[in-house]
Amino acid sequence: MKRTIFNEDHEALRATAREFLARECAPHSDEWEANGQVDREIYKKAGDAGLLGFNIPEEFGGGGSEDFRFNAVVVEEFAKFDGAAPGLSLQNDVLAPYFLHLANEEQRKRWMPGIATGETILAVAMTEPGAGSDLAGIKTSAKKDGDDYIVNGAKTFISAGINSDLVVVVCRTNPDPGAGHKAFSLLVVERGMEGFERGRKLDKMGLKSADTAELNFNNVRVPKENLLGEENKGFYHLMQNLPSERLSIAIGAIAGARAIFDETLQYVKDRKAFGKPIGTFQHNRFVMAELATELDLAEVYIDRCLQAVLDGDLSAVDASKAKWWCTELGKRVIDACVQLHGGYGYMNEYRVARAYKDSRIQTIFGGTTEIMKDIIGRDLGL
Repeated sequence: MKRTIFNEDHEALRATAREFLARECAPHSDEWEANGQVDREIYKKAGDAGLLGFNIPEEFGGGGSEDFRFNAVVVEEFAKFDGAAPGLSLQNDVLAPYFLHLANEEQRKRWMPGIATGETILAVAMTEPGAGSDLAGIKTSAKKDGDDYIVNGAKTFISAGINSDLVVVVCRTNPDPGAGHKAFSLLVVERGMEGFERGRKLDKMGLKSADTAELNFNNVRVPKENLLGEENKGFYHLMQNLPSERLSIAIGAIAGARAIFDETLQYVKDRKAFGKPIGTFQHNRFVMAELATELDLAEVYIDRCLQAVLDGDLSAVDASKAKWWCTELGKRVIDACVQLHGGYGYMNEYRVARAYKDSRIQTIFGGTTEIMKDIIGRDLGL
């Protein structure tokens, strides 16, 4: 079905993203994949191309638009790209809203220009070795000492953990066991702060070029000026920003699955068995028909969510529905495409095999499928 959510400005950005990926990323993809991270300079180039910071105010060098459709265009094109590329959705969709909505004027002047240009790379540190979906289990502490916080703890599975310059760290600032969700704050830890150490760059099953690391905080002195938002309101700040992150993941899941579906469609037309194209066998034809239908339906829901963002009424529940359904669908689509490729689908030289590994994390990060269903079920009064 024809999508009507985007206009000419969005399509112009789409063309820019495609050209950027072909020019700046494709020649380096194999190198980045082997190194386990992209070069830092690619973020600056993305900023120069207008692919970063379009939601940052113009006074700080950004585009001055909070139209999430621009975010969606960048997510879609990067998800369709066959190769390694920087994780711009982490910068644009996940972290930029924290600084847009929570930073005070002094912090905005200090940090936003670098965020807009790509010179400052962002990360958020929530997950710990003993605390994943259950954020209430976070143990990383931040104790006040004069005008500073002293941060101690460890985080893991942190995207952009190696390249990042500013890390939004979820810390326990209220040690009272009965404080519940009112025990946490968000502190911005900066590259070079004494006691802030990068641990292992983790060896992942997929998304090899996306640097993911362990972070350690050993008596890191963080000035109170780096408190993002209100003290002990960190959990609520996280909940406020998670819907946009989850919608972004849903968008990427469907765009990536659509690209693999399109390649597979051509494959089943070209590949012959028993004297005719394998796509003409009834079972395979039905599989492709089902996938095409489900992808169309998912895009309709995503576009409705995008409209809800524009209208200011995208709920956490609606975003959770998009996140779990679209990521699970993306996983099913790519799995079916591997099957249709037969033995070739198991070879890393084929894109479908790489996509099978890269996409597997989508039902886990940003909130697992099970957590999404729990949020939806609780909203039903169950």
